Amino acid sequence: MKTKPTLKSLFTKSFIAVFILTLNFGLMAQNQNSSDVKDFKIKIEKTDNGIKMQSLKGSAWVDLSFSLPNDKPQTIDEYGMTTLDKVSSDKDVNLADFLFTITKTKNGIKLTGIEGTAWKELSFTLTKNGQQMIDQFGMTE
Repeated sequence: MKTKPTLKSLFTKSFIAVFILTLNFGLMAQNQNSSDVKDFKIKIEKTDNGIKMQSLKGSAWVDLSFSLPNDKPQTIDEYGMTTLDKVSSDKDVNLADFLFTITKTKNGIKLTGIEGTAWKELSFTLTKNGQQMIDQFGMTE
């Protein structure tokens, strides 16, 4: 004799199936995002009136230094300083393809990842002449 599945039993099985499918799609999306980013490493230093940056890996530039008032973003890509409307369309396979904005705040630095970073936003405290390393995955040593 076969018993009829109860409503609770059907709901439980459906919930488990949806959960497993959602988990699998989430893992595939995460792996895809991680493989879309290429290695870069940048040292950021906050100065009296601006920012010093040194690229250790993944950029065409080595050193950038610029004045930057508080709360005004500057766009940076693998070729250096740019603006969002003038991003280079030249892509070099030997360079990391990244784009982010850097903003000096009263207490530190705010970064907004636009392209080629696993992070969307990073904020950290940085005192005058303090340094912080970042890479495609976030803050690093």
